[in-house]
Amino acid sequence: MSAAVLQVSATANRGVRAWRWLLLRRLSQLAVFVLFLLGPWAGVWIVKGNLSSSMTLGVLPLTDPFVLAQTLFARHAPEATALIGAAIVLAFYGLLAGRAFCAWVCPVNVVTDAAAWLRRRFKLSGGRSPNRQLRYWLLGAVLLASAASGQAVWEAVNPVSLTQRALIFGGSLAWGATAAVFLFDLLVAPRGWCGHVCPMGAAYSLIGSKPLLRVAATHSSACDDCGDCYAVCPEPQVLVAPLKAKDGAGPVITARECTACGRCADVCHTDVLRFTHRFDTRRD
Repeated sequence: MSAAVLQVSATANRGVRAWRWLLLRRLSQLAVFVLFLLGPWAGVWIVKGNLSSSMTLGVLPLTDPFVLAQTLFARHAPEATALIGAAIVLAFYGLLAGRAFCAWVCPVNVVTDAAAWLRRRFKLSGGRSPNRQLRYWLLGAVLLASAASGQAVWEAVNPVSLTQRALIFGGSLAWGATAAVFLFDLLVAPRGWCGHVCPMGAAYSLIGSKPLLRVAATHSSACDDCGDCYAVCPEPQVLVAPLKAKDGAGPVITARECTACGRCADVCHTDVLRFTHRFDTRRD
C-alpha cells in the first residue's frame, strides 16, 4: 500500500479529531456573531457595539487596541470605558491568547479560510503574495495617516468591521469589502490578506508576541514530512523551526504571527502538534 493511501487512511481514522479545533473556532465565531446579532434583530442587548468597541451586559467594555491607537494618534481623547476596554483586551491577548483574535473571533477569517480551501480543492496555483512585513508597514502608515487627518482612517475601510456590518445589516459597500478580500486571497495572493496585508492582524501579532498559550511540535520525532500542516497553516513559516529544531529551536511555536488556530494539530495524523504553554520544552 502506498504512503499516500496510508496517510489518507490515517487521517480518516482520526474522525472528529481531524476537525476539532476548526469546529470549535467556527462555534466561537458563530457565538460572537449571534451575541452581536441578538440586539438589532431580536431586541436582546447582551452585547452593544461592534468588534471595534463593545459593552457586554452593561459592565464589560472591550475595545480594539488598534482602534484606540488610531484615536490617540488622531489626538482625540477616548472615554474611560474605551481605555478600560483596551486594557482588558491587551491583557487577555498579551498574556494568554496571542494572536488568537484572528482565528477565533474575526469574521474575515471565515472568508479567507474559504478562499484557501477553494485554492486547495481546485488546485489553483499562481498568484504572488506581497512581503509579510507589509502589514507592519501598513500598520505604521495607518497611525501616521490618523495623526495627519485627525481621524481613525482605517475604520472607514476595515474589512473586519465591514464584514460584521454586512452579516448583520447588509449593504453593498460592506459586502463589497468582504468580496474583495475573498477574491484577493483566491485569485491574487494565497493567504494574502491575513498573512501579509492586514494591519489589525499585525497589531495583534505585536500585542501577543509572548503569550502563555502556544502550539508545540512536542512529538516531532513522529513527523513523516507529509506537509499537511504547512498546507493548512495561514502562516506556514512559523512551523519550520519547531518541527525541524532549526538553529536549536525548541518545540514551541514562538513566532508572534501564529494565530493559534490549531489546524496544524487537526490535520497531523501522527499527532506531532498540540496546544500547550510557552514554557513547555518537552520533545521526543
